[in-house]
Amino acid sequence: MKILQCNPGQSYARNKEGLNQKIQSILEGGWYILGQEVGNFETAFAQYCTAGYGIGCANGTDAIELVLRGLGIKDSYVATVANTAVATVAGIECSGNTACFADIDPETFTISPDSLERLFAVNPDIKAVIAVHLFGQPADMDRIMAVAGKYGAVVIEDCAQAHGAMYKGRRCGSMGIAGCFSFYPTKNLGCYGDGGAVVTSDPELAERLKALRQYGWTKRFLSEYPGINSRLDELQAGILSFKLPYLDADNQRRQQIAARYTASLRDISALKLPGAMPDCGHVYHQYVLRCSCRDELRAFLAEKEIGTAIHYPVPIHRQEAYSARKLWVNLPETEKVNNEILSLPMYPELTDEEVDHVISSIQEFFT
Repeated sequence: MKILQCNPGQSYARNKEGLNQKIQSILEGGWYILGQEVGNFETAFAQYCTAGYGIGCANGTDAIELVLRGLGIKDSYVATVANTAVATVAGIECSGNTACFADIDPETFTISPDSLERLFAVNPDIKAVIAVHLFGQPADMDRIMAVAGKYGAVVIEDCAQAHGAMYKGRRCGSMGIAGCFSFYPTKNLGCYGDGGAVVTSDPELAERLKALRQYGWTKRFLSEYPGINSRLDELQAGILSFKLPYLDADNQRRQQIAARYTASLRDISALKLPGAMPDCGHVYHQYVLRCSCRDELRAFLAEKEIGTAIHYPVPIHRQEAYSARKLWVNLPETEKVNNEILSLPMYPELTDEEVDHVISSIQEFFT
């Protein structure tokens, strides 16, 4: 039994007929950039996120860059975590800003409000905080918003791994000034190429973002701002519109798989299973456990043709492109988890039989 760690092709196979019809209708329609499909998806996705406006763009990295540009934040420091996809920091840097890092909470892997407070204490000029809802787990937004507000900084949500996640009854993406999403094929809501979006309830920011994503145009060929080219195309928007109604059910299946893993693996003392914040809806983009013998376990599972992944093997502040920057706080938890974390297979199409095979193989390793 061969089991991949992620398998976006299964999503297509499950919905092949309907997706093919949607794609064919768009191709036959003859309009492929910023048309009706993009507009329909922007409206539907904003409503889903309980935000006032949706702005499609080319990818999640651009979404972060566009928001920072739209807020007029430049030549400043932006706080985030080093335990995230490098795309978060790439978006900060492409906007003309410099990323600085707070440590993470070891239970949730998301930004530690206490570490963020220490970061502001030594650099109160930080202009924005990007709170990453990592692996589908919402960050502690109440405390993050309070710390940032104390120092006059805005909070932007990186929701690239948290489509549909809930924080105390609120959708991720609806709490900060804006929520930034990626629709990379492996995401909880993924297209079949690159795609991204911003949601916000600030009408002025929404209008600026619509201009900035297309050369700063407020009228065709007339740039009011120095913008970029970052457009969500009609094909991907149509695919996302087709898949959006299934998102909650897919997230529920992820939660069922996670519950199955947890119930069967909780008695293995060598494993630390993922924590979940109270009153929150973790949507398990990844199911990430910790283990001091991670590499040995991963090799054992590979022999059984069970795919795993490490999200992420090297924290950003240790990578060559970013290692020369100044750090004001230590990152002990970030340093530690990257040597222990392992992502198990996780996607809605996994069968119970496949999940049980993963579980039994892990149990075998520890017997």
